[in-house]
Amino acid sequence: MTPEPSSAPPPVIGLLGGIAAGKSHVAGLFAGRGFAVLDADAEARAVVADPAVRQEIVARFGSSVLGPGGELDRAALGRIVFADPAARRDLEFLVHPGVRARLLDGIDRARAAGRGVVLDVPLLLEGGLIAHCDSCVFLDAPDSVRAARAQQRGWTEAEWAAREAAQAPLADKRARCVFTVPTGGTREETRIAVDRVIDSLERARR
Repeated sequence: MTPEPSSAPPPVIGLLGGIAAGKSHVAGLFAGRGFAVLDADAEARAVVADPAVRQEIVARFGSSVLGPGGELDRAALGRIVFADPAARRDLEFLVHPGVRARLLDGIDRARAAGRGVVLDVPLLLEGGLIAHCDSCVFLDAPDSVRAARAQQRGWTEAEWAAREAAQAPLADKRARCVFTVPTGGTREETRIAVDRVIDSLERARR
């Protein structure tokens, strides 16, 4: 007999972990199982593409954060804000309200369509969006693995450490999670762990 559809709303799942823990990869695995993925970095790019927001950023940080075509040079801006907590707070003041609004709208749209949601948000805990999550998943990868991945992205060890220091401690993130997914081994190990999480979420809704 086919079980009756669940009356519980589709879940909102937050991903927590350190820098380069594999959030994008895990989010893609959730997407393969039908979840809508909301990516804060993608939403931030959309927000700063607004000429009015970009003008405010240039007014605060100077023209050195612009590329040759007038676009925002995210790498140059990152070097400034991750070296200066006050500068980072100023950037968050300019960008985060727009990102938050877009993410919350995305949650509403996905759930109205009957889809679960995964939030790929670097500052999920620090920015308070964790309050909109039904459960969180901790992505567990050794520091050595994450540092190597960061270097593959072109970051120096100092840049990786600065970005890590700008986020909540890993112990705090782990404490807020119901599930843990290993992301330091093989992709197959990670896929199996994600499938188990999704199966558990589906059983809880029945």
